[in-house]
Amino acid sequence: MRKPADDVHIEFNRTAMNPLQLLPGAISEILASVSDTGVLTLADRYGLMAATFDESLNDEDRGCVNRLLRAVIRGRVTMVNELSAAA
Repeated sequence: MRKPADDVHIEFNRTAMNPLQLLPGAISEILASVSDTGVLTLADRYGLMAATFDESLNDEDRGCVNRLLRAVIRGRVTMVNELSAAA
């Protein structure tokens, strides 16, 4: 008797495993915005979260993410709960 599982082939969809998609140039835009305003917005934080899940993130962008996070930890950047720094 054949088991039904013998005929089943499961293929993982990367998008299903990682629903967050980082936009090209997003890290440099976040860095520029934070440098201008000194504020890390909610939208910026979502972008950084997407970056942490992006396995194809290059070393330069990964370094930018690390610099931003260190600036927050050291108190040089303030986190706000607004979507945009423009108010």
